Amino acid sequence: MNKTKQSLSIPHWAVEERPREKMMRKGADALSDAELLAILIGSGSQDETAVELTRRMLNACDNDLNALAKWTLDDYARFKGMGPAKSVTVMAALEIGKRRGLQEVRERTAIGCSRDIYRIFQPLLRDLEHEEFWILLLNQANKVIETVRMGVGGIDGTYADVRLILREALIRRATQLAVAHNHPSGNIHPSQNDRSLTEHIRQGARTMDIRLIDHIIVCEHTYFSFADEGLL
Repeated sequence: MNKTKQSLSIPHWAVEERPREKMMRKGADALSDAELLAILIGSGSQDETAVELTRRMLNACDNDLNALAKWTLDDYARFKGMGPAKSVTVMAALEIGKRRGLQEVRERTAIGCSRDIYRIFQPLLRDLEHEEFWILLLNQANKVIETVRMGVGGIDGTYADVRLILREALIRRATQLAVAHNHPSGNIHPSQNDRSLTEHIRQGARTMDIRLIDHIIVCEHTYFSFADEGLL
């Protein structure tokens, strides 16, 4: 962008270069990530346009929208022109995107492998800075009945009550279940506590004629499967 344009607010740009007008003329696909974010925040500051502001924000997270989705209000506040209202708008839009991805995955209701389970839980767990423990309940035909969050923990651990897990399975008449939790550290390998809890769930489920099909440890771009590794 040249110096002349930097000194102008977006309303003074050529019509074809304004993000809103560009989107209406060419469609959302024609806009950069910065331009889409600029539409959300509406305005920049006295020193820069909305597009320039969002470009700086994206540069701060290596142009990774997944990284941006992890930002808190304090992270946005580092940038002049990003007050709480604008920040919450961007956070809400990124959350909608995450939920859209989750909804698309849930429409593939039949579970055939560990990656199918990962695709369900990755949108839910990838951005968290704490651990959460979830269960996936299935019927005899491997169709998804429900996903249920069973526990919320800290940075390096969470707790799940085996009795409550089995209660949820019985209430929803599940004949199979999978469990999943995340490792915010990015380490996909199970801890000894992970292994012990998995075995307790497997044994408890078996007494009620419910099959534990897998335990998935979710990281942002990869996962660990107890079933694939022969640990079930």
